[in-house]
Amino acid sequence: MSDLSVYETVEKETKQYIIVKIGGEHYGIDISYIDNIVRLTKITRVPKSPSYYRGVINLRGEVVPVMSLRRRMGLEDDDFTDKSRIIILKLENAGLVGVIVDEVKEVLTLSEDDIEEPSSTLRSKNSFISGVGSNGDELISIFEISSIIGESDAS
Repeated sequence: MSDLSVYETVEKETKQYIIVKIGGEHYGIDISYIDNIVRLTKITRVPKSPSYYRGVINLRGEVVPVMSLRRRMGLEDDDFTDKSRIIILKLENAGLVGVIVDEVKEVLTLSEDDIEEPSSTLRSKNSFISGVGSNGDELISIFEISSIIGESDAS
């Protein structure tokens, strides 16, 4: 028996993603980055911060910067509803950062086979996406969290 047969029986790695809605599109955020999901609360603006930062919130005594994913991706401005949420991301280098989404839909488990890398054309235009997953007939763009939170301009 060859060593190859051992590798064939290994299960594909799966990851869980929080599926969020921004505009009319669905995006996935790796659940390992998520610290908390909170309702929209009062955001205090911070002068001279990048335009995609809405400001800061007080989360259980900790000041957390909050970013608009819509502004970061160059989309139309936020339209806050009762479904809008702030997803608190826990990052090794940046600590806690909040991102505003229109709606949190579900938790979805995807295997490596369910996610394809975006074409080089898509990747060069939008480095915020690390892959495209499929859930039935629906396509879900998987966020590259490190490039979203990075301080480079969103142009």
